[in-house]
Amino acid sequence: MKPDATILAFDFGTRRIGVATGNTLIRTAHPLMTVDAPSEAERFERIARLIEEWRPARLVVGLPVHADGRPHAMTAGARRFASAIGARFALPVTLVDERFTSQAANIALRESGRSGRDARAARDAAAAQLILQAWFDEPDDDAG
Repeated sequence: MKPDATILAFDFGTRRIGVATGNTLIRTAHPLMTVDAPSEAERFERIARLIEEWRPARLVVGLPVHADGRPHAMTAGARRFASAIGARFALPVTLVDERFTSQAANIALRESGRSGRDARAARDAAAAQLILQAWFDEPDDDAG
């Protein structure tokens, strides 16, 4: 991978998907947006536009698990989502343990004074940012 490759990360949800971006040179993640659409087709259409715009070299998807690492109901959905976007956009996808990212995002948003509906949408993008930053910070990742 190029040393200055763009990476897009996703915090998968059945309705909303948080998106973050970062660059392998700087290795810092930034929240981008939340894809909020009622149908899977609309979510994939919006993701396709993001991929066309940002032209990432890799996609990172948060893998939700219980605190002890066991899978739960959302784990399989996140795996299916990761597989689908990898195949559809012909890009490598890395799954990253996302334990506690939503809670950490909630705390950060509360501390910044954001609440209500605005915070809910921002939380998903902030969680994607934490997922991507975890990937950048992992010493055995493919980021460099």
